[in-house]
Amino acid sequence: MTAPDPAAVARALAEARPAPFWLDDPARRPRPRPPLTGDEECELLVVGGGYTGLWTALAAKERDPARDVLLLEGRELGWAASGRNGGFCSSSLTHGFANGLARWPGEIDTLEELGARNLDAIEEAVERYGIDCDFERTGEMFCATEPYQAAALRADAEEARRLGVDEGLTFLDRDAVRAEVDSPLFLAGLWDRWGVALLNPARLVWGLARACVQAGVRIHEHSPVRSLTPAGPGRAGLTARTPHGTVRAARAALGTNAFPPLTRGARRRTVPAWDYVLVTEPLTEEQLASVGWRNRQGLGDCGNRFHYFRRTADQRILWGGYDTVYHYGGRLTPAHDQRDATFRRLARHFQRCFPQLAGVRFTHRWGGAVDTSSRFTVFFGTEFDGRLAHASGYTGLGVGASRFGAEVLLDLLDGRDTARTRLELVRSPPRRFPPEPLRWAGIRLTQWSLARADAHAGRRNPWLRALDRAGMGFTS
Repeated sequence: MTAPDPAAVARALAEARPAPFWLDDPARRPRPRPPLTGDEECELLVVGGGYTGLWTALAAKERDPARDVLLLEGRELGWAASGRNGGFCSSSLTHGFANGLARWPGEIDTLEELGARNLDAIEEAVERYGIDCDFERTGEMFCATEPYQAAALRADAEEARRLGVDEGLTFLDRDAVRAEVDSPLFLAGLWDRWGVALLNPARLVWGLARACVQAGVRIHEHSPVRSLTPAGPGRAGLTARTPHGTVRAARAALGTNAFPPLTRGARRRTVPAWDYVLVTEPLTEEQLASVGWRNRQGLGDCGNRFHYFRRTADQRILWGGYDTVYHYGGRLTPAHDQRDATFRRLARHFQRCFPQLAGVRFTHRWGGAVDTSSRFTVFFGTEFDGRLAHASGYTGLGVGASRFGAEVLLDLLDGRDTARTRLELVRSPPRRFPPEPLRWAGIRLTQWSLARADAHAGRRNPWLRALDRAGMGFTS
């Protein structure tokens, strides 16, 4: 296949705004809520105004409408990962069935059941609270672009059938997958029809915030928490300090994810890895017809370095993934949100995947930090004698799993013994990442090895096999 012309790539990117598409919605974007000033008290303090924090605050009021809940966000609600992701809302709590089976084989059935119920509950909440976020239960199709990947997808379908977890799964050969979405790269597909929904991430954030406020949650934006400590001798609870005020709370839940943790227990258990996304201009009916994609399912290819892509409600294509960039020291800075080399690579790959869309331009380009844990799933912890609980490490699947995480946080804070809190996934933390410079070197070696595996029919070198044995291996 002819490589895309560099000039064509440059034209496609020439007018792309360096901003997240979802957040670039002035007609619907709410005004920021005022920052915290002075001193406040509450029963439950929630730190972080993304999905984890908002679901936690809302679920706390659903459990007990009289509970006094206050939420603090350092900038604006949903400005980070919750407003920058691709809008794939997966039922998986374990970053895919294979990862869950490898790590928790004895409870995989429970994890799958809880994940399916969690996605159903998200759909029900969207309807109950009237959240207009373009929620579509279209599923996701994983597409093989190499023969060994096609064989692996067929094997995955057979294994799911053997284990009795194949409901909604459909294997498609080359002709069948191209009848769904016509790309010359696609050799086979595995369509999970029920396990993934697509949505507008920012509108979900704004809808959850509105539901929280209507339930009585107090929300303050532009109120970064600088420290969270026990209230002091003779005082119960915790004290959170912000630049212009303090909060004394009986309990606290943390959902800060990729940002530096406020607790010792979470330190070095995540690293921020940058992911990048492009969105096209709206496609014409003729352009859409040339691709097919009538069923609007989310798509992903099967390499270790994989793309994810989907249609939006206004007929654009979102195209992201492939490059995952870790910066030495893990420092979070807006300068990392833009990376021209990655955007050019993504544009080239888009044009190879859909040559019939030659000439389509991109309107938005952006990046954001993903809170990556060494086991690629969320983990939990408690501190200060159970008065504080934290969740982080969703590794890109937080759109759906964050609601489950919120329920776990409240179970832990309320001292409940539930099917969730009995999970090994909840009770055991992931391995810590090593300190720098070993962390940077290890991540770079892993990325090089994953790329090499993609170029050699998926064969994993000794480094990747060693990570697998240590419980830190990655497969997409």
